Amino acid sequence: MPWVLVGRGLAETRCTYVHDRDTLRIYLPICFGGWARSHLRVASAFLESDLRTNIYVDGFNLYYGALRKTPYRWVNLESLFQFLLPKNTIQEIKYFTALVSARPNDPSQPQRQQLYLRALATLPKVSVHLGHFLVHEVTMPLVVAPGQPQQYARVIKTEEKGSDVNLATHLLHDAHMDRFDVAVVVSNDSDLLGPIKIVRNELGKKVGILNPQKNPSRAILPHIDFIKQIRSGALGASQFPATMQDATGQFTKPAGW
Repeated sequence: MPWVLVGRGLAETRCTYVHDRDTLRIYLPICFGGWARSHLRVASAFLESDLRTNIYVDGFNLYYGALRKTPYRWVNLESLFQFLLPKNTIQEIKYFTALVSARPNDPSQPQRQQLYLRALATLPKVSVHLGHFLVHEVTMPLVVAPGQPQQYARVIKTEEKGSDVNLATHLLHDAHMDRFDVAVVVSNDSDLLGPIKIVRNELGKKVGILNPQKNPSRAILPHIDFIKQIRSGALGASQFPATMQDATGQFTKPAGW
């Protein structure tokens, strides 16, 4: 059963979240500036088949929201999205990420990522778009007991740059060029609210969210046509084979994945 967002009357002044396995009920409107769609249904994107659909994946949002520390990291994105959007005609899947660097406690991290990007390269509908990482040392405060003097430590801070901007740029450009009927954003990042609103309100496209996080962004919910959570069952049913073949030879999924 699809997830459903059910709104209440305008007199309702509290936000109440009630979950069960198949339904997310969110009692809105005052909490979102006095406006909410009374019925936001996943099915609204699937009223007919053959809807031209482009999917925009925030790779790090997907990884940290649904994949990290699970046995599902070797996920086939084409299979996953076809499983979740069975009536839609998926044209393009754009995957936005940045290349990671080795760390002293995890020197094989770049090799694992490269193997996954190699697996994605076997999928004809998937394209990978890279941002970059900034790595630098900063001084940050430590947690101390009340009344104790503040202490500091030098830490290595990594920041991903460019992926969210790249995603927003492609989303807006593809909508302007009329390359889809439905855009599906795989992220829960409220920084994408601006481009989502433009694509829906100014360019007349449907926009939905496949949410990798446990809870949906309350900022985004009033401005989308549908939402569906990415669950472990769908991930488990959408894995690449453990051993794969491409033009350069055979490779296997990373150990521990």
